[in-house]
Amino acid sequence: MDFKLSKEQRDIVKAARKFARGELEERALEFDRTESFDLDLWRKACDMGFVGVYIDEAYGGAGMGYLEHALITEEFWAVDAGMGIAILASGFGAELLLLHASESQKQAILPDIVSGEAYLCTGITEPDAGSDTAGAGTRAVRDGDHWVINGNKMFITNGTIARHILVYCVTDPDAPRHNRFSFILVPMDSEGVSAKKIKGKMGIRASDTAEINLRNVRVPRDNLIGSQGRGFYQLMDFLNHSRVQVCAQAVGLARAALEESVKYAKQRRLFGQSLADFQATQLKIADMATWVRAARNLTWEAACGLDEGKPDHALVAMAKWFSADVAVKCADHALQIHGGYGYIDEYKVNRIYRDAKILDIYEGTKEVEKTIVAKSCLQ
Repeated sequence: MDFKLSKEQRDIVKAARKFARGELEERALEFDRTESFDLDLWRKACDMGFVGVYIDEAYGGAGMGYLEHALITEEFWAVDAGMGIAILASGFGAELLLLHASESQKQAILPDIVSGEAYLCTGITEPDAGSDTAGAGTRAVRDGDHWVINGNKMFITNGTIARHILVYCVTDPDAPRHNRFSFILVPMDSEGVSAKKIKGKMGIRASDTAEINLRNVRVPRDNLIGSQGRGFYQLMDFLNHSRVQVCAQAVGLARAALEESVKYAKQRRLFGQSLADFQATQLKIADMATWVRAARNLTWEAACGLDEGKPDHALVAMAKWFSADVAVKCADHALQIHGGYGYIDEYKVNRIYRDAKILDIYEGTKEVEKTIVAKSCLQ
């Protein structure tokens, strides 16, 4: 596949890089240490048009594609992972709305994401149901013209700052396992909804992550997304799109590890010569450069498939586990090159190392992704 970017796409990369380095870089360590984020930076990014570029123009978006979103994501993550999520995942779940929500639901939610008026979150993971999404236990029961929802959600991105949550829940308990679920849109200020911020994360500390409890939460029946009982299949569609952005996150972080390693190796003196002159260092740099390029190619191919309306489930899974693995390995190489200095948080590589591991876990563990790939080969 020809991955030569258009002039418009190259301009997007330049603009995203300029914004990320100019607005985000100097505050990355601050937010990592304080586990906080300045929402004014998110609003600036929205004003610049970086948020939700894949959202249709009818809802205030740029009407571009998931490749353009991936390009922006790489640039933001090359500067800082936590702020990259805090800004570009502010509409986490928007893809699901675009794919399956009613026109009125899209009009009510999507414009505010693009304009910087509201965050969105999606409640899938539960304390006892992570990779096994069909094992989720949150229940929604019909009561006249309303749904009554009870359950707990865990590790929810944007959980304490979102205006709405898309709740993945059981609506048809007696149906076959994969036909039991639906998504229901719930305002976060609804009675019975509570959110508690999760602190002490190893990485992506600028990003808001929460535990959410739902106790007898009542919402109108029209808050159902799409058809009842189709939630699991809607989730699979959503993950095909959201996982590609995780791939771009991984590429950006891996690239940062490479760039920091090259810079440090050139300036560090050891045994009377530059660290860059040692073959052991050169081999690590060669590994990282090759891995980053391979991961980026897989990511762009998967994103192009989405933009052509031909999502490839196996390709997305390949790209996701491989790019995440690359990020983790590049972070490890980078820390080894930095030695003891890399163990101090004043050096960016310290943060890169801690941020990388989540890519192996969220949006589908690498074990899950490899299983998807294997099944596609063996069927």
